[in-house]
Amino acid sequence: MKTLLSLVVLLCVLLVATSAPPTCYSRILSLSKEIMASLKNLKNTEALDPCVEMLPMLYLDIHNHCVLAKLRNFVAYPTCQRVPQVSALKEKVRSLYTIMISFCRRDLVFLTDDCHALEIPILSPTDPSVIQR
Repeated sequence: MKTLLSLVVLLCVLLVATSAPPTCYSRILSLSKEIMASLKNLKNTEALDPCVEMLPMLYLDIHNHCVLAKLRNFVAYPTCQRVPQVSALKEKVRSLYTIMISFCRRDLVFLTDDCHALEIPILSPTDPSVIQR
């Protein structure tokens, strides 16, 4: 009986430890990476729609204050309403923007205000793709 009780307690502890909700910061970070990957995949498709070629690239650094303007501009970009993948991508971008300005407003710390840095991809040294070379 003691063994069964200790096993149940151990399983409950493991369940609680693995079910911790994501933080606001981790949600923003994962969503920004997902958006960049989706846009990259969309631009690399073989049957590329001409309007997709005209979409601006998104290099999202959530620590750069200019990212808010970049997200706003991407959502307002007028073309590609006929491509469902672009509409879905714009919804993700709108969601990220809403999370950043509403829910996580107090959790964010902007370390820079360099808008030019968002125009070119800069790989961080902690990026797994850089380490795996």
